[in-house]
Parts: sequence; C-alpha cells; structure tokens
Amino acid sequence: MTLPDTQVRPIETRSVVEQVTAELRRSILAGALEPGQEFSLREIAAMLNVSFIPVREALRSLEGEGLIVTRPGRSAMVAPLELADLHGIYRLRHQLEPEIAARACVMLSDEELDVLDAQAAQFGRLDLGIDEIYDAHRAFHMALLAPAATEWDIRTLTTLWRAAERYIRIGFGRLDPEPAEHGRREHAHHQLLDVFRTRKAKPVSAAMHEHLDHNESIAKRALDLDETL
Repeated sequence: MTLPDTQVRPIETRSVVEQVTAELRRSILAGALEPGQEFSLREIAAMLNVSFIPVREALRSLEGEGLIVTRPGRSAMVAPLELADLHGIYRLRHQLEPEIAARACVMLSDEELDVLDAQAAQFGRLDLGIDEIYDAHRAFHMALLAPAATEWDIRTLTTLWRAAERYIRIGFGRLDPEPAEHGRREHAHHQLLDVFRTRKAKPVSAAMHEHLDHNESIAKRALDLDETL
C-alpha cells in the first residue's frame, strides 16, 4: 500500500530520532496514519527524508507507547483500535488520576487555579482546531495533577493519555462540528476546577472519576459506531 505524500510532514535536520518519533506520533494521533494501516520503513523514511535508522528507533519508541505494531522484516502497522484496550487504558487512568488529584487539590494555590480557569475558557472557542484543543487539554490536566505527581506518575500518565487520545479524538471529532459541544467541554472543566477549590479529597476524586467515565463513554460510542460501518 502506497501512502499519500500529504499524510506525513517532512522532517527538518535536527534531533532526527526525536523529530521522527514526534511526527509519526502526531500522524497517528491525528488519524493521518489510520488504525490497522500497514507501511514499510522505506515508505516512511522516504516521506520524512531520513535514513532507516531514525525510523527504526522511532518505531521502537512508539511500539512501547502502544501506537505501533512492528512486523518481521522492515514493516510496521498502526495499532488497531480495540474496545478491550480502551477499557484497559481507562481502568489504569481510574487507578491513578483520581488519587493524584485528591492530593494535588490541597497543593494548588488559588492563583494557579485561576490560571487554569482561564485556560479552560479556551476549550469553548470555536476558532481552535482539534490539535490546538488537545495540546491545551493535555497541558491543563498535567498542570492540575503535577503538584502531587512523581516523575514516574508523569511518564505513566503521558503514555496513557497518548494511548487514549486516538480513541477520544474519534469521539470528540464527531461532536466538534456542534457548537454546543465546545460550550459543554468548557463547562465540564470549569466544574472540575470548582470541585478542586473545595480542597476536599473525596469530592475531587469522585469528580475525576466522573470526568474519566464521561470521556470513555464518548470514545466507546464512537468506536461502536466504527465497528458497525
């Protein structure tokens, strides 16, 4: 299968392995490289204008993130989207994020929460593309949990968020054309911050569980729809 030239953007000469990894990750999360799509290292290397070596190293990293399945020889496949994997990702997120949030809520200052409130307001903007929304969303949740998160928490959460993002993008991508969805997304994050301002661990933990449940349900409905097509 030959990949269209527009699917993956060429890489400039700088930190080649990291740049190849970032570009392939972006292409997978954005859906330019689709779940189950197969490709050869030669195709990717040619499109990125690099040698096999950085492509091979990048694929190893992405396989560790669950985004790529490598094949014998010089080929790979974008990891398929599976309902069982979606449940597994969120099961782990439910174990980590509410507990970290419960500790972080007493560590965040009012000023820091005010900054996050201003950032949450951006989620309602109709002029922002989905890439901009997701970059801001990751930064928001990282700032919310960072005060109580260890380095290993952050590494684990980053991997889980990237794995979940492919599923979430499908679900929210279908909702994105609806103007009411932008307002709902903004309101949901303001509500989360309101609970954080109570400084009460149990309500914060419960709010984070509810937030995760809602996102998983949207991703699941989108995945169910794909499986019926």
